[in-house]
Amino acid sequence: MSVGWIVAIVLGIGAVAYFFAAQRARAQREGIDRSKQVPHSLPTYHGWLAFILAAIPALLFFLVFSLLSNALIQNRISNEVATHIGDPAAASLSIGIVHNVATALGKLGLSGDNLPGSYAALRDAASSSGVALADSGEDYMVPLAAGVNADSNGYRFIGQGLALLFSLAGAVFAYSRIRIRLRARNQVERVVLWSLLGASTVAILTTVGIVLSMLGETIHFFSDVNPLTFFFGTVWDPRFADAGSGATNGQFGLIPLLAGTLYIALVSMLFAVPVGLMAAVYMGEYASNRVRSTVKPLLELLAGIPTIVYGIFAVVTLGPFFRDLSAALAGGFAFIQAQSVFTAGIVMGVMLIPVVSSLSDDVITAVPRAMRDGSLALGATRSETIRKVILPAALPGIVGALLLTASRAIGETMIVVLAAGVAARLSVNPFEAMTTITVKIVNQLTGDLEFNSPQTLVAFALGLTLFALTLGMNVYALYIVRKYREQYE
Repeated sequence: MSVGWIVAIVLGIGAVAYFFAAQRARAQREGIDRSKQVPHSLPTYHGWLAFILAAIPALLFFLVFSLLSNALIQNRISNEVATHIGDPAAASLSIGIVHNVATALGKLGLSGDNLPGSYAALRDAASSSGVALADSGEDYMVPLAAGVNADSNGYRFIGQGLALLFSLAGAVFAYSRIRIRLRARNQVERVVLWSLLGASTVAILTTVGIVLSMLGETIHFFSDVNPLTFFFGTVWDPRFADAGSGATNGQFGLIPLLAGTLYIALVSMLFAVPVGLMAAVYMGEYASNRVRSTVKPLLELLAGIPTIVYGIFAVVTLGPFFRDLSAALAGGFAFIQAQSVFTAGIVMGVMLIPVVSSLSDDVITAVPRAMRDGSLALGATRSETIRKVILPAALPGIVGALLLTASRAIGETMIVVLAAGVAARLSVNPFEAMTTITVKIVNQLTGDLEFNSPQTLVAFALGLTLFALTLGMNVYALYIVRKYREQYE
């Protein structure tokens, strides 16, 4: 039985428990004297309490049991492989082959006495059935994989059976506890409160996990490369070391990448912010309901276009157009390159217009109507009301919108790699090619590389630097928002 069926059955048991528990609670409410005894909770709360006791503990047990069983199976494979192979890298590869063999045995229905006598025989049988196996496997992997399948099936049977028993036991227990004065509402609300707390904690733990995953490799990188050279270096040339030499043989200057990241984000913001903000003002203050209901969805369609499509548009259409236009204006000399900061900034700005306009429009329309009416009643024109009343009152929300826009611009990759190129250079000319931190992270993690050289580990240092940059922007924006919120509230 698959995991999906187990979850569906447990939820079904919870739904049945909800129905019968609610029915029993209603029956008890009808047969009491309200002057002597008052029910504490509505029947729906008794039903939800039964659903929670029938579903949540069973699903949590099934999840924990599945994780533990997978860990035991993985430990068995690792120990068995370690007895045959001493090299950790080769052992890791062999563990993957064992998993593939186990999958092949399951698809072919082979187990027990039906196992092939050698790995080569299994590979030939699998190949004839359309299942591909690597050529580097060994004979001991076949019985090991068969044992893994047997253990997996046994653990799955035990886990599924116990989960169903727990679900039934929880439903029966909840049904038997139904009383007139049972504080079912308090218990259900307590579960909901802990669920909301857990959901909030997930975001915090995810952030902490991301930072810790990058921090360890970043420390490893800085053990080989001087941090001062990385943070203040002006040359990016992460060449690989010569064969047999222990030297790093490369320059990991962050300044060109950081400059390109901020430069392209600045150009995109200079294009997106005025257009998006004016579009938001028009839709919020001037447009009729008919025009607003038509224009706003069309504008937001830009946000649904994949960034790779924007990149293709830049490299195929907009970049050559700017290059040819500059050549026509300068008498044959194309001072705008097809791949440049200017091209990437314009295309990225078009992508960011919906973010600015949609968020700013929501903030502007949320300004109280009384502030508009008061300004107009004092003799101010509509434009003066917008400039001196509405926009200052909406400033905290607009700052948040600009922050989100800047973060999106800094983290963009596909548009930059296609429209701005991969050249890591320092330049103030927006018509030349530059690159960003995100592009180099992708470059350093692409290919058959091992995570033990500075050329690869530098990607983690770049990622942690980018995280610190966006975190600083968020902190500063929060300061600005709080400052103006105190002024207008």
